[in-house]
Amino acid sequence: MWVKICGIRDESTADQVAQLGPDAIGLNFYSKSPRFVTRDIAIRIAQRTADRVQRIGVFVNQDAVEIASLAVDCRLDAVQIHGDESAVQVAEIAHAVGGRPIYRAWRMDGESLAGLQEHLAECQAIGIQIAGCLIDSRVAGAYGGTGHTVPWEVLSRTYRHENWPPLILAGGLTAQNVATAVAAVKPWGVDVASGGESSPATKDLDLVAAFIKNARS
Repeated sequence: MWVKICGIRDESTADQVAQLGPDAIGLNFYSKSPRFVTRDIAIRIAQRTADRVQRIGVFVNQDAVEIASLAVDCRLDAVQIHGDESAVQVAEIAHAVGGRPIYRAWRMDGESLAGLQEHLAECQAIGIQIAGCLIDSRVAGAYGGTGHTVPWEVLSRTYRHENWPPLILAGGLTAQNVATAVAAVKPWGVDVASGGESSPATKDLDLVAAFIKNARS
């Protein structure tokens, strides 16, 4: 089970989380997020975690040139597109970041994945390969990290595992519910932000360790 710990904001936490053995950490470059990380800190995180864990940059409706600059400076291994970007904009970003894997976040609206099939088809039609599709809950005015779960059983039935990119489950996951969620949805990977925190944007290493263990149990 691929595991990503999202919303790392400082070098010390990055170092300690990397020691716990997740596959990836998420660096959030969306300035309105409480988990926002600056370029300078992200560069230092990259230096501290080199060759130990994948670093995935999280972006929301940001310019392809800006994303590419951050990807180079912060030594990002992949890019997660988490906003309202069109397929054409995703293509611009994919071209700008020079072959780095693209993860596409999609916020599930109630019990529907309406629009996802069309978006993925548009990406495919213009030659964009999506490395993974991260399904999060849709909350008005927010782009992830809300602590709201998606309807797992519905997602399991409606996600086309055989035709769509590998599924990464997000949204309201915790150490207490991740094993149940994995059993219900059977995703390729899981992503946690608020569920690994003792307070908003502050990671709790015990919760993170338990999350990783339970996700892989």
